[in-house]
Amino acid sequence: MTTTRLIIALDFPAADLAFRFVRQLSPDTCKLKVGFELFVAAGPAFVGKLVDLGFDVFLDLKFHDIPNTVAAACKTASHLGVWMMNVHALGGEKMLEAAANSIQSVEKPPLLIAVTILTSMDEQQLSGIGINEEPRNQVLKLAEMTKNNGLDGVVCSAQEANMLNTHLGNEFQLVTPGIRPTNSEKGDQSRVMTPLDAIKSGASYLVVGRPITQANEPLSVIEGINNEIVLATQ
Repeated sequence: MTTTRLIIALDFPAADLAFRFVRQLSPDTCKLKVGFELFVAAGPAFVGKLVDLGFDVFLDLKFHDIPNTVAAACKTASHLGVWMMNVHALGGEKMLEAAANSIQSVEKPPLLIAVTILTSMDEQQLSGIGINEEPRNQVLKLAEMTKNNGLDGVVCSAQEANMLNTHLGNEFQLVTPGIRPTNSEKGDQSRVMTPLDAIKSGASYLVVGRPITQANEPLSVIEGINNEIVLATQ
């Protein structure tokens, strides 16, 4: 596993487009996230190709189903050689426990984390689906449940990282999307933070997509983010 804390979201609709972008990257400067769109388009073979190139791959499929189904999916996904994968914490305790148990027999099990509340959701949107409390309170509740059932961490907003570190400890991994370099647009994210502030707040890993993948000079953006990470840890 490489030490970089930057995860680039490969939000591409096809394998050839994604690979064209990946060819300019180095495993020493970034990890890679494969989500729904690219996984459906390119399949497990593409994930294996990234692993073979030396990249740490975060398989971001947010498994959410009955416990047996999620457990089977996690065990199968772990054999792809990915560094990390996730489930959805709203699946509940039995699902989380089954997911964690399913990969214990794998020789090199990936990190298993859970999505708490999507960073695209704010208090008004939560209320619309019947969750009538502040996002941070719901995030803490789901993160505690995740840790208690043997998972390694959660996906959360960097705005919640300090709170979660205080309650759950620094060893619990906090993977934070909604990271936007200074002067970039928020896009469809509601709870965002700069790389420097996110690391200072306690984020373990930063997920950045379009500000890098759609940049005119993506390598320059990557360098800038990594420099902010270094600065934040000094």
